[in-house]
Amino acid sequence: MSPESTGQNEHYISVARRRFRTWRGDRPFWAGLFTILGGAPIAYFPYADLHLGNMTLTMSTTAGAGSLIIGVLLITLGLTMWFHHIVRVFAGIAAILLALISIPVANIGGFLIGFLFALVGGALSVSWAPGRPESEQAPSDEERPEAELQGAAAVPQQQGAEFDTAADADGGRHRAG
Repeated sequence: MSPESTGQNEHYISVARRRFRTWRGDRPFWAGLFTILGGAPIAYFPYADLHLGNMTLTMSTTAGAGSLIIGVLLITLGLTMWFHHIVRVFAGIAAILLALISIPVANIGGFLIGFLFALVGGALSVSWAPGRPESEQAPSDEERPEAELQGAAAVPQQQGAEFDTAADADGGRHRAG
């Protein structure tokens, strides 16, 4: 076995990290993560009990069912961004709308924590675009022919007397008006 061979002696954690990095690069990973993190406090806070010493503060409100539905939908949209990234734009717009709806319905959007996370996750999902394979990417400067590089750096030629004289004849106004 030569010291240059790879694969057989590679640790399984390194293999798992590389596979996860590849999986994460093919989808809007951070958008899904932020959306899931936004849905959790929105769904959790209406049912949480806060203990301050001997005093218990219950956060249950009449909008508990609505905030639970919004939180579960945001978590579902985050998972959709991960596993069905083809519908990322729909999931992102739905996450933004649910985040905005959570402000009046779910304790100010999970005390603004869930609102901000869901809003950022939705925006990241809408703006994410899949990368092109290396074979389809534009060639770098080293790969382009020298004549093409010189033509791109040249100053554009000014136009001579090739302009529309009809526009000057009627004072620059449109002919129909």
